[in-house]
Amino acid sequence: MADHYLTVLDLEAGELRQILTRAAQLKSLRRTKGLAALTPKPLADQSWGLLFEKASTRTRVSFEVGVNLLGGSAMFMSPDQLHLGRGEPLEDTARILSRYLDGLVVRTYGHDRLETLAKWGTIPVINALSDLCHPCQVLADLQTVGERLGKIEGFKAAWVGDGNNVAYSWIAAAIRLGFELTLACPPGYGPEEGIMARAAEAKARIRVVHDPVEAVSGAEVINTDVWISMGQEKETQARRKAFAGFQVNSGLLARAAPKAVVLHCLPAHRGEEITDEVIEGPQSAVFDQAENRLYVQMALMETLAGSRGRS
Repeated sequence: MADHYLTVLDLEAGELRQILTRAAQLKSLRRTKGLAALTPKPLADQSWGLLFEKASTRTRVSFEVGVNLLGGSAMFMSPDQLHLGRGEPLEDTARILSRYLDGLVVRTYGHDRLETLAKWGTIPVINALSDLCHPCQVLADLQTVGERLGKIEGFKAAWVGDGNNVAYSWIAAAIRLGFELTLACPPGYGPEEGIMARAAEAKARIRVVHDPVEAVSGAEVINTDVWISMGQEKETQARRKAFAGFQVNSGLLARAAPKAVVLHCLPAHRGEEITDEVIEGPQSAVFDQAENRLYVQMALMETLAGSRGRS
């Protein structure tokens, strides 16, 4: 197991399966006996920092609750509350926080900031979102797929919309687990070139098209995300024009497999990238997906803490 979790590719296929299996156990335990029954507490006497440079609902709440349920304490930090916001070098911040904390969860813009914190610190660093990728989200997505389809491999998935950080993590997951993935993105809005090069090198069953109908045809999983992410507000008009026709609606869903699962990492711009009819429909798993963020992140923190000999 790697010391950090910055991208899905930090985990091998077997490690992904182990984390998802543990997440399912934690979910079952919480719903039956309650996590008070979890002994020993994997994060007992540990303090984990949540350093967030971007706004959050699901990520912040799920990580704070998760740390607490595992017996640790969570401290939320934003740059404007730290000297980091006044220009203290990230390298210095990493070394100082490592003297106080047992783990660090970071939600940021540039992925290089995560790499710097991981390089200069001595505690596990978890990527809670960067502009490059969103590796915790895809763990929750896979747990949800497993619940709905009974498998996390051997299925056909479609991504409809922006080739963004969530799309990057789905490509990475397809590289590791070997499921078939077709991404429908408007010209100029495809996935990051580096991850596509990795996919080609791995001979993964991944392709990019410009037709959403082609992408979802026969798909068992359909995933999408907002067209305008945080920091892209100046591109709103151009993006709405480019993504016209890439909406996940009942007509598009009808082209997929009969019981296809619909995912969205939330928050959703209802009526834009996805319709109310679909997100509230019987094939939608978006709220299970959001809940599962808690369990996969708990399993991940438990695993990283254990790999450092701190269980």
